[in-house]
Amino acid sequence: MSTTPSKTRRSGAFFTVFLKEVKENLRDRRTLMSAFLTGPLLGPLLFVMLINLTLNRELDKAEKPLPVPVIGAEYAPNLIEALKAGGVVPATAVADPAQAVRKQDADVVLRIAANYGKAWRHGEPVQVELFYDSSQRDASGSVERVSQLVEGYARQQGAMRLVARGLSPGTAWPLQVARRDQATPQSRAVLMFAMLPYFFVITIFMGGMYLAIDLTAGERERQSLEPLFANPVARWKILCGKLAAICAFSVASLLITLLAFAVVGQFIPAGKIGMELDLGLHFAIYVLLLLLPLVLLLAALQSMVAAFAKSYREAQTYISLLMLVPLIPSAALSFMPIKAQAWMYAVPLLGQNLGIMQLLRGDGVTGEQLGLCLVGSLAAALLAVLATVQLYRSEKLAISA
Repeated sequence: MSTTPSKTRRSGAFFTVFLKEVKENLRDRRTLMSAFLTGPLLGPLLFVMLINLTLNRELDKAEKPLPVPVIGAEYAPNLIEALKAGGVVPATAVADPAQAVRKQDADVVLRIAANYGKAWRHGEPVQVELFYDSSQRDASGSVERVSQLVEGYARQQGAMRLVARGLSPGTAWPLQVARRDQATPQSRAVLMFAMLPYFFVITIFMGGMYLAIDLTAGERERQSLEPLFANPVARWKILCGKLAAICAFSVASLLITLLAFAVVGQFIPAGKIGMELDLGLHFAIYVLLLLLPLVLLLAALQSMVAAFAKSYREAQTYISLLMLVPLIPSAALSFMPIKAQAWMYAVPLLGQNLGIMQLLRGDGVTGEQLGLCLVGSLAAALLAVLATVQLYRSEKLAISA
């Protein structure tokens, strides 16, 4: 009878530690700001604001008259009229077109050769030069717009020359290419939201980061870890309680982020550029399923890294470096597009990236892909937990100096 209360206390150690850590950190402003405000709410808002600014700027450039400096406009009045009909406003000629585009004084400069009229009358090819800087991303839309107008005018005049000579315009184009774009409005959204998987992972990371530091390095620095380990409770139960608290904050942060994206995503004018974006309930449920094992994995890794630090500041430095790891899959998929293979879904972080990208495209995630993602990430999480348990068994962990 005397051992029953002791066993009860030991069996409830997990929940005791969990409730203790959650209650204490709910009073910590830094943890609350990171888990519930800075990343989950301000992050999606800033993300959508930047996308809106980019889209609105591109739409404005596409719809508004485009001023283009033209050198030699007097040599090709018909071409100039065709450009005006397409929304291009001929501007004052510049002395040095190459310098003008390099200094971003103009997105594109058009130069017409002085022999344009003579060559045109003789039916000879004439040269029109476009000066632009391909390294200037903001100028790409203007360059494309002017190029299409000039090329369209050239095709039209070429066809008229053939007709004047009694030939069919099709004679000059024996081969016609019919483009069949298989992209859907929803799949095109991937081009703009390629970094969204990384954003979700970082939200999880930031949601539990300060809690993980405080529950290990912070308590070690305050010398409160040694009294906790002195209790007749298995170290792994203490760790599990701490991990559960970290996971709770991370999941709450992720849920707030998903809700925020579902709300602010409705204000993205994706339809104006032929895109369709669905960040609603279906998307949120699948993202949550894909990322749940990653919550435990990141919590274990953060606790493991923080266990090597002797102070709060030192742990911040170590975990800040760990934050670069989730960036690798997103960066790799952005710079090295690959065809997804089944085994890739079992790789932690990579599987989540592939799954979320498929959801954005509207393709959905199959049961097999979801299963591989969950099993692979969960196996990695269990290995990380076991490694952290070994660290918690060390007596050096409780020593702050």
